[in-house]
Amino acid sequence: MKNRNILSLLILIGIFGLCNINAQSMKSNRALLIIDIQNDYFEGGANPLVGAQEASLNARKLLNSFREDSLLVIHIQHISSRKGSVFFLPNTRGVVIHENVLPRIHEKVIIKSYPNSFHDTELLRYLRTNDVTDLVICGMMTHMCVDATVRAAKDFGFNCTIISDACATKDIDFKGDIVISKNVQSAFLAALCYYYSKVQITDEYLNSYKK
Repeated sequence: MKNRNILSLLILIGIFGLCNINAQSMKSNRALLIIDIQNDYFEGGANPLVGAQEASLNARKLLNSFREDSLLVIHIQHISSRKGSVFFLPNTRGVVIHENVLPRIHEKVIIKSYPNSFHDTELLRYLRTNDVTDLVICGMMTHMCVDATVRAAKDFGFNCTIISDACATKDIDFKGDIVISKNVQSAFLAALCYYYSKVQITDEYLNSYKK
């Protein structure tokens, strides 16, 4: 009888151990991708966006959560190499990652020069090396670098979640018509939500993983 109880206990320990391993594996397969939250997109910068400050504070919430759970964080920094570019110029204050989401020493920073964060960068190799399957994505601008990166990520086979209130964009002039930032944001996220990505707000996402 005693041996049977010991055997049952060992089986239970083994089951709980496997569950814990699976839970850790699910956690470790996620990574946070913070795109271009840099000074030029804020008040006083060369290309300020609507709601940049609020979006960066939500991005910081995500960043803190991923840090607390020891999950992978990747910062994308755009340095412009395009002729005629007026923002994110090398060796300027505007190109620096904003203080609200400053990388820590051990966190990966990937430099890009195109809207698609995978284009001519090590991002894909880094994600594959770390066995990442799921990307939580936030940043700027929604209609440009966020959009381009999410579409590429999906094509590479990653499961994407965009955190909409941790993204920002701006009013756009389209052939003389001004499309306000709220409509730009809604249109691009609506298009991505159809196939390329799940779309959630910060608190909704964080609550779903804290249950």
